[in-house]
Parts: sequence; structure tokens; C-alpha cells
Amino acid sequence: MNAYMICFWAILKREVLRFFQQRSRLLSALVRPLLWLIVFAAGFRSALGVSIMPPYESYILYQEYIVPGLCAMIILFNSMQTSLSMVYDREMGSMKILFMSPIPKSFLLLCKLIAAACLSLLQVVIFLLLANIVDVEIPWWGFIYAIPSVFLSAFFLGALGLILSNFIKQLENFAGVMNFVIFPMFFLSSALYPLWKIQESSLWLYWICQYNPFTYCVEMIRFALYGQFNIQASSVVLGCVLVCGFVAVGTFKPKK
Repeated sequence: MNAYMICFWAILKREVLRFFQQRSRLLSALVRPLLWLIVFAAGFRSALGVSIMPPYESYILYQEYIVPGLCAMIILFNSMQTSLSMVYDREMGSMKILFMSPIPKSFLLLCKLIAAACLSLLQVVIFLLLANIVDVEIPWWGFIYAIPSVFLSAFFLGALGLILSNFIKQLENFAGVMNFVIFPMFFLSSALYPLWKIQESSLWLYWICQYNPFTYCVEMIRFALYGQFNIQASSVVLGCVLVCGFVAVGTFKPKK
């Protein structure tokens, strides 16, 4: 095994061990979307215009619609928390030790982003398994189709979080900025409501959602979970992965 593979597995192992040691983080990552799934499906099932259906059937239909949005929410929160941990590592000196290795900076950052994406993928899989308990039926092959979509979305959002951490040097400042990134991206997207329903209620809000890259993460995952491929959403997310990935690596200054 060469030095690059040793480096990758070491970083991946460190991130996984740290995640499972932080039990509160694991618990919140699973409880938060499950609560949203139950509450929003019960209170907002009419958002899809299915109120004429029997309550239980419309409840299940809205659950199945909102599940991809909650998967994307898991990815978004985990990506921002991973970026927060990078700010913490920088303050504590862990990043300084990491960059003392002879491995190129770009490869080290790439490993960090891949490790964060793998954690997001793990959390999404656990959430989908738990969602089956509340009568959400995701086909087994949907899990397989969704893996690339979840990974790409996680990599893009992780790179976006890394960009933020590159310009925010103090831990307390980053925690505040996270709220100005997470909530607008999540609520101004199709995570909770379909775009056509948003368009009916507010045209300007619809256009904001259209230009929100997080919307395309949600749509890509939504189509993938049911064995379909959304070319437009996948193209936008892939473009965001390339742009944010290059910017994240290029703006990172290890000396600072």
C-alpha cells in the first residue's frame, strides 16, 4: 500500500471514529430528520394537492415526497458540521500537523471531503432504513441508485463548507455564519414542497428556488431513489462539484 492510500485510509478512519465517538451528533443526525418526516407529513400533506385522498394515503404520499428532501438536509447539516470541525482543528493545531506530511495539500483536502461525503452517505442510509419503520417504502434498488447522487451532493456541500471555513478563522464566527447558509439553502429549495407548488404560491420564490443549487441536489436524490435519472439536476450538481472543489482547494492557505 503506497503513501497516498495510507493517508486516505487514515483520514477516513479518523473522521469515522470521531463521528461515532460524538454520540450526540449521531443522535441529532437521525432524530432531526425523523421528527421532520413525521411532523411535516402529518401537518402539510395538502401541499401536494392530495387532500381529496384518504388521510392515511395522502400522509404516506407526502412522506415519500419529503424523504429525499430530508436526505439532502442530513447531507447539508453534516457538511457544515464537518467544516466547523475543520475550523476547530485549525485552532487546535491538528490541521498544522496534518499538513506537515509530504503528501500534497490538494490530496489531503480531497481526502477530507471524501471522508465527509462517506459519513453523509452512511447517515442517509441509516435514515432511510429507519424511515421504513414509519411506512415509507423506498425500493431496495433505490438505495443503490441513490449512492452516487448522495455522494456527489455531499462532496459539493462539503466543498462549499470548506470554502466558508477558509475565510472564517474563528470558531464562534463560523457557527453563526452556518445559520445564514443552512436555513436559506434548505427552505428556499424543493426539499419540503415541489417546485410547481411553490410557483403557484409565489413566482419570485420559485425563481429563487430555481437558482438555488441545493434544489438540484434534492431533485437528483429524489429521482435516484425511485430509479430515475435527472439529467439537468445531475449536470448542475456535477458542475458545482468541480467549481467548488477547485475553489476550496485553491483558497485554502495552510500557513494561516
